[in-house]
Amino acid sequence: MELVSKPYARAFTEFAKARPEVLCVTADLTSSCEVDGFRDNYPDQYYSMGMAEQNMMSVCGGLAMEGYRPFIHTFAVFLYRRPFDQLVCSVAYSNRKVRLMGFLPGITTPGGITHQAIEDIAVLRSVPNMTILETGDATEVESVLEVADAVEGPVYVRVLRGQVPRLFSEPFRFNRLRELSKGDDLVVLSAGITTEEAMRATAALKKAGMGITHLHASTLKPFDSETLLDAVSNARHGIITLENHTIIGGLGSIAAELMAEHGTGKKLIRLGLKDTFAHGASRPYLMKKYGLDALALVKAAETLTGKETGLSEEDLLAVRLDEVHSENKAEAL
Repeated sequence: MELVSKPYARAFTEFAKARPEVLCVTADLTSSCEVDGFRDNYPDQYYSMGMAEQNMMSVCGGLAMEGYRPFIHTFAVFLYRRPFDQLVCSVAYSNRKVRLMGFLPGITTPGGITHQAIEDIAVLRSVPNMTILETGDATEVESVLEVADAVEGPVYVRVLRGQVPRLFSEPFRFNRLRELSKGDDLVVLSAGITTEEAMRATAALKKAGMGITHLHASTLKPFDSETLLDAVSNARHGIITLENHTIIGGLGSIAAELMAEHGTGKKLIRLGLKDTFAHGASRPYLMKKYGLDALALVKAAETLTGKETGLSEEDLLAVRLDEVHSENKAEAL
């Protein structure tokens, strides 16, 4: 598996340099959001608003009203907690084409609660007119800009930065779940960084004789309900969701809502942060501590099916997609 260094930096430059109406807007986190090279080469399309996210949101609503397409770059948590009123009133209510590029989603940062966007999907799903996208690998990071730009209205994107694994060969497709494996025992639904962990777990579980349909979600609002419901209806035991987010209001809630509305009587296990804040530590440590990793998924699959696989953490290391991924990951602020 290829590990790609700063795929967003190259992708945004290629996307924006030929589109003068696209503006790169930052909130004092230019290099941290990998747009410092774009700033240096295309200064006329770059605006730094400083550490004033509320003002930045309102300004971008005005720029969009005048025909520009602002792409706001900052850490995910600073796109919805501080400027929520301006986001709703200046951007979402008027359905402006403002793109909110949120870096360090969930527990991809050791910065603790001030920097960890763990309830962003729950909050922004509730905002009318808002589209929500999430990148899970380098290919999706490289191809999400075209997808976001095609949406009429505001878009929030959970963006991966630094060294990002390439898991997929096909680009980001709007509102389409990726089917990564097929089986009739259970469904695994993952998104973002949890998909790499889920791929490790499903590879080991399949060797242990368990049939798994693994679906990767990159569009969270709207949602590809037809593909999910078809998969769940054909699963003997039910579904497990795995997300880099609180289990309240995120991917697990999306699945629960759809299954309830359509009368799909299958069991559901939600893996993610369980009504708790995380603390500052490395991503692998936090994923293990809070049950977002491959081992947590194996245990959940055993619970759902009632079948003991005998798989251990050592067995999962043997199917690691990239054994140096966690060591190379740039997680500093």
